[in-house]
Amino acid sequence: MRLLVVEDDEQLGPWLKSELAGALGGADLVTTLDEALAAISVRQFDLIVVDRRLPDGDGVELLARLKQLQPRPGVLVLTALDDPNDIARALDAGADDYLAKPFEPIELIARAKAVIRRLQLDQRGRVTVANLMFDSTSRMAYIDGEPIVIPRRELALLEALARRSGQVVLRDTLEAAAYGFDDEIQSNAIDAHISRLRKRLRDNGCLASIKPLRGLGYLLCDTR
Repeated sequence: MRLLVVEDDEQLGPWLKSELAGALGGADLVTTLDEALAAISVRQFDLIVVDRRLPDGDGVELLARLKQLQPRPGVLVLTALDDPNDIARALDAGADDYLAKPFEPIELIARAKAVIRRLQLDQRGRVTVANLMFDSTSRMAYIDGEPIVIPRRELALLEALARRSGQVVLRDTLEAAAYGFDDEIQSNAIDAHISRLRKRLRDNGCLASIKPLRGLGYLLCDTR
């Protein structure tokens, strides 16, 4: 799961990034519409949380561009503008939900999860490969129905592979799933994480395999 926070408030922005990353997965933070457009041009996001009053415009202006993306990310608009006309404008423009400031963290997380859950009803909320099942909503992996504990970056890689099961997942896509813009990535980091993930799955009796494709990336498949 990858999230983008578009918020220029110096305190709220980092807090949103931390809270959402802790609950849902990796998150990146930008502070302007231009930075948001640059971010979505180079990386795929599952959920975008955007403020309305940004230094270079209204966050609603971003929604038209987001509607053109495939797959389309979920959009949760945050703002101090709580006039019904403002809310209607944002929803009509393509927002999946709208949360007025101030808000409680528990409500923010619940609404973000609800947006993702609604989108995944039309996509693939659960992916099963051999006896491995990945639930994108809860971000849990199961082998033969039993949950397994997987560290954060390995979990992000497994999610990226599961959502594209049977397809080659390029190294750049895996790096984007596991690391943020601000993270420094060692040259062999993805390979090292994948190696540990493969061992973890194998030790838990997983019958799905993660195959390397030299120079390209990795493939999650059923090799029984």
